[in-house]
Formats: sequence, structure tokens, C-alpha cells
Amino acid sequence: MTYHSLPALAALGLALAHPAAAETVLPTFDAGNFTGNPVVTSSYFPVVEGQERTYLGSPADEQFVLTGVGSGPVILGIKTVTLRDRSFEGGLIVEDTFDYYAQDKAGNVWYFGEDVTNYNYDRDGNLIGTDSASSWRAGVNGALPGYIMPVDQTVGFNYYQEHAPEDDALDEGTTFAVLSSFTAGGVTYSNVLQVLETSDIDPKARGFKYYAPGVGLIYEAEGLRPNNKNPRQIFELTEIGTASSASRPAFEFRRVPKN
Repeated sequence: MTYHSLPALAALGLALAHPAAAETVLPTFDAGNFTGNPVVTSSYFPVVEGQERTYLGSPADEQFVLTGVGSGPVILGIKTVTLRDRSFEGGLIVEDTFDYYAQDKAGNVWYFGEDVTNYNYDRDGNLIGTDSASSWRAGVNGALPGYIMPVDQTVGFNYYQEHAPEDDALDEGTTFAVLSSFTAGGVTYSNVLQVLETSDIDPKARGFKYYAPGVGLIYEAEGLRPNNKNPRQIFELTEIGTASSASRPAFEFRRVPKN
């Protein structure tokens, strides 16, 4: 899961009490539950090939861009779709990630891994190297896929988004609330799903994501305190457009060990 670094939630009239604690569910993966059609049509998590969404952060020198790339690699026998996630700080790209998803017959959207390139700069903004920290693939090093958007939206439902302990990837999602309305980027949306994201690897990594039906991610609040207040960083959806050819490059998926 990629964390990108909210006005006070209390000012927005949102509930801040954490849902009742529940045991984290590791979804049971069964390749037979997938159709083989590499499309993701979930209302709260659509992946549209050629669509590009831009999110501006506060502080304003940070942003990220999500681009629907199209078909992804076959993982655990499942054809995936790819969502490219590029993060920028001060106009410099700091992370370029290809996330792989698939939707099962029931409508759950599964997260099958990510290929990450992190860009490292010196104090003068000169590129000094790259690394692939936080990359993982289901089926490699014992990793298992998890839900990125489950059909079950019961408040308090707690689930693994990824389960790759050998690759330090143990992120969780908890359905926190379904809000009657929420405003992001100057647009007011209805029936917005609020998800709390945490990590077994880093207990300090806490954030809210907000999803609108038919749109997907509209707002992100990162670096929450343990009481789920005072986010360190926020991002709002500000633009939906068509990706340029440069945003959807032809590339070879990284080779990974056989299952």
C-alpha cells in the first residue's frame, strides 16, 4: 500500500470514535472465484484504463497522480489490472509504483502486489539513486493477496489489504464509516466510504481514505495521531482527465521467482 504524505475532522462534523475492535480477517484466496476478465468495476474502487486523477497535497508542494494503465501481470493464475501511482515533492518524482488488482465474482477487489521505484535525491535535488523498497508480489516469499475494497462495508470490518511479512507488507483496512456527504476538491459527494488504514509493521502509520461511489478515492489524510486526529498531510482529488501516452508507458513487468 502506498501512503502519500484534513482539515480538522471535528470541524467537518465527522465521527472520530474508532469502531469496535475486531480480529483482522485474512481473506481466503481461491483462483476459482475469479472470472479471468481483467477489469475492476467496483463502484468505490473503479480502475479505468486511460483515466488520470490528480491529487494535490497540503503542504502544496506535494501531489500524486493515479493512472489506469490497463492489463497487468498474471499473478497466482489471475489476470490483473494495473494502476500507476506517481508521487511528487517540489516538482520531483519521488515514487513510481505499479499496483496490481483483480475483482472476484462477488465484487471484492483484491490487491496482488506492487512494483515500486523510489527516487533518492541529494540536498540540491540531484538524483543519486533508486531502490525498490516496499515492492511485493502475491505468491512470492509466501505473500498472499488481500482486499483493497471488500463488498462487505459493515462498520468495524477489519481486513488485511496485503499479507507479505517477508517483504514487510502487512497493511490493514477497517471500514470506519459511510458518510452521507463529504466535500473534497470543492465537490460534495454522497455516500462516501471512510476507511482507516494501519500497518502491523509500523503502528505509527495511520491514515484515512475516502471513496465516493462511481469515482473512487477522493481524499486522503495521512499521519494521524493514535486518536485519529491531526493528520500530518492531506490530499484532495482536484482533476480527472485522460492520461497522456507518457503516463501509460509500454513496459515489461518485473520478473519475479516462480511460485
